[in-house]
Amino acid sequence: MPKIIDLRSDTVTRPVPGMRKAIAESEVGDDVFGDDPTVNGLEERVAQLYGAEAAMYVPSGTMGNLVAIASLTSPGDEIILERQSHVFNYEVASVASIAGVQTNALDGDRGVITAEDIALHIRDDNLHLPPTSLITIENTHNRAGGRIFPFDEMKAIKSLAEKRRLRVHLDGARLANAHVETGIPFSEYYKCADTVSMCFSKGLGAPVGSIVISSGDIIAKARKVRKRVGGGMRQAGVLAAAALYALEHHVDRLREDHANAKRLAEIIEKTGGLEIQQPVETNIVIFRVDERAYSVDAFLKLLREAGVLAVPFGPSLVRMVTHLDVNADDIERVDEVFAGLKPR
Repeated sequence: MPKIIDLRSDTVTRPVPGMRKAIAESEVGDDVFGDDPTVNGLEERVAQLYGAEAAMYVPSGTMGNLVAIASLTSPGDEIILERQSHVFNYEVASVASIAGVQTNALDGDRGVITAEDIALHIRDDNLHLPPTSLITIENTHNRAGGRIFPFDEMKAIKSLAEKRRLRVHLDGARLANAHVETGIPFSEYYKCADTVSMCFSKGLGAPVGSIVISSGDIIAKARKVRKRVGGGMRQAGVLAAAALYALEHHVDRLREDHANAKRLAEIIEKTGGLEIQQPVETNIVIFRVDERAYSVDAFLKLLREAGVLAVPFGPSLVRMVTHLDVNADDIERVDEVFAGLKPR
């Protein structure tokens, strides 16, 4: 049976043999008691990588964002974020329903909000208004096609936050993609935020898990929030071992995913009835399907029948994401599939 080329997301990756071996041989303990050596080792390794005091392993990126935001705010606060951000669109209103904060969503430019934009929306001290306490930014930005948030703007936002006594949370689920593309160290990104979340189960190819990075006192508070929402795990070293393996072996290779995404964009651009919507900077490709040629559902069905999987991403839009289970030969196979498409 021909290989299925799964471009739905970089979350679909399966552990490579070396990662499975690391999982099988992992030393474990009870992480809620703080005695899982592999989890402790992962948290220490990431804290060192970011130049931070502490880090905390969590089951998912959604939980990572929630516990970070809840640890930096109080119920009744308002947080500023970008309207197309993952926190606002894809986390089931967890920051509202669990952390108790109101969101003020600003319209960005391809996922980017500026310090100048934000300054206009920080609430005055007024009896009738919720206090603004936090700014959240996303790097890379999913709905903006994997856009890298400009580093100078990140620094400007952090400077504004310090002047206005606000905190900054960086949703860095795919921050490793930004790191390898720009060469900016993780530690420099951390200087732009009070908390950072990073995912291991996307481009880094681990089966489960994310991590929150911050100061020691914030992580201590975050551990209690993690426990409150059911994120306290026991022998979690079997999962942390995969994350450690990913850090060691799968960061630099993200460049391959970026190259494959750029090649995929070239293929799409030359295919009739399709149009790239966002410049491709990392591993996400978003394109429009001309409804005069195909409906999105019909287009995805044709791809699926040819062994290529993708997802709808809004009216007339499709998203494809490259990852470690997709190689350059697979992308050329996609080229063959697209060449055989017949518009209606």
